[in-house]
Amino acid sequence: MSQGFEIQIFNRYTNTMDIEKVYGDGMVKFAYGNPIGRLLGPMIASKMLSRLYGKSQDSLKSAKKVTPFLKNFNIPIDQYQKGSFKENPIETSYQSFNEFFIRAFKEGQRTFSQKYHEMGAFAEARYFGHENMHDELKIPVKGSMLRAVDLIGDHALAKDFIGGPLMIARLCPVDYHRYHYPDHGKTLKAFTVSGDLHSVNPLALKYREDIFIKNERRVSILETEHFGKLAYIEVGATCVGKIVQSFDESQPFKKGDEKGYFLFGGSTVVLCGEKGKWTPSQDMLKNTKAGIETYIQLGDAVAQQSKRI
Repeated sequence: MSQGFEIQIFNRYTNTMDIEKVYGDGMVKFAYGNPIGRLLGPMIASKMLSRLYGKSQDSLKSAKKVTPFLKNFNIPIDQYQKGSFKENPIETSYQSFNEFFIRAFKEGQRTFSQKYHEMGAFAEARYFGHENMHDELKIPVKGSMLRAVDLIGDHALAKDFIGGPLMIARLCPVDYHRYHYPDHGKTLKAFTVSGDLHSVNPLALKYREDIFIKNERRVSILETEHFGKLAYIEVGATCVGKIVQSFDESQPFKKGDEKGYFLFGGSTVVLCGEKGKWTPSQDMLKNTKAGIETYIQLGDAVAQQSKRI
């Protein structure tokens, strides 16, 4: 995964290994690697602190952070839609940092694979993928905490996903923060599992192996046309002001439809599948075995159907 605190990411599009520039890495190291920081852990991971910080990102004053943020992280802002102030240059068109944070792509910037046997990337993110979940799984650390029952929080619902494939899509603060449906289908059930709001950064995972099952998360059980049942799990994180569902879950969805978005803070989407129904992409599997995430753009192929369903 990393050398020391260096996070390596394989970029599918440039075929290169990139070093991630971590937003707020000093705070993450303090909170999880420093003895004093660990003592303050319960406060840092508290919902109250994250909600207050998230709310501050809605202020007009917070918009001043956008321009330096763009420069610091080399974000290709021309790919995105303007904010509320349409008459302004795009850099100053957002009325708050949160509005910038949940910016949408311009029409045509990203497209979902139309091949029925290819699952579209449900988030623009850094992916780990496994062909099946089991108690000795390492992702990126020892992983009994990644059993389906622990992730979903419901024994009856988790039965369908025991031994099935798994993908974890980690969104950085610099990323597009809307997430989408990977196939056509309908929502069978949706609920929230309460918990803390720890950082989901790999630096934090080095010290806290149970973050994915300790953090607050939103679980949706989906029935899809080509990939069977999916457990779609949105994981909250430190300073995530809110996880918002923008799609009417009482209605059927289409591949590529927006499902929701995260307000300020990097976060994660976990996808669990039924055994034998689909397999993560080969480059993702290869990189995961080496402990390296794969950067994949929204809509690109992240998995293939294993057999006709």
